[in-house]
Amino acid sequence: MSRLATETRHSHRPVAVLVGVPGAGKSTVGRVLARALGVSFRDTDRDVEQVAGKSVSDIFVDDGEDHFRLLESAAVAAALKEHDGVLALGGGAILDAGTRGLLAEQRVIWLRVDVPAAAKRVGLARNRPLLAMNPRAHLRELMAARAPFYAEVATDTIEASHRSVAEIVDQLYNSLSQTNR
Repeated sequence: MSRLATETRHSHRPVAVLVGVPGAGKSTVGRVLARALGVSFRDTDRDVEQVAGKSVSDIFVDDGEDHFRLLESAAVAAALKEHDGVLALGGGAILDAGTRGLLAEQRVIWLRVDVPAAAKRVGLARNRPLLAMNPRAHLRELMAARAPFYAEVATDTIEASHRSVAEIVDQLYNSLSQTNR
């Protein structure tokens, strides 16, 4: 286990929190970064699904976005208290003012992508309820509406549009290692 991972385990807070729009690579980058750091990975969308007993898409359809957002804010608060590895938040988690307040004490990395890169990554977005119809147009709208919130909570911004997962993880690993020296 790396020294960074050991220090993180004693701090009881995530070593890094990843934010960004759907398709930014939060889960993919998060898993690889966690492996590189020797820590665990956690995704708050998966936490919500476990609590609800159904997929995020089904929660949106069956219970509505407002219900999902309540579950999401509770999942983020719990993960920030309990998790000491790499944490990926759902793309809209930063919409909640309480969540943004909790993120003020965290190392938050905004994986910023452009519309073409995000659209390519989400494909037809069948499992992403806010992108089910016309993914490019919705991504453009989401990016414009959420960018100020991502900028507000981010301690670091990584341009991830045209970079490989390995390149992004290398940059994050080096940055996190230097910060914790």
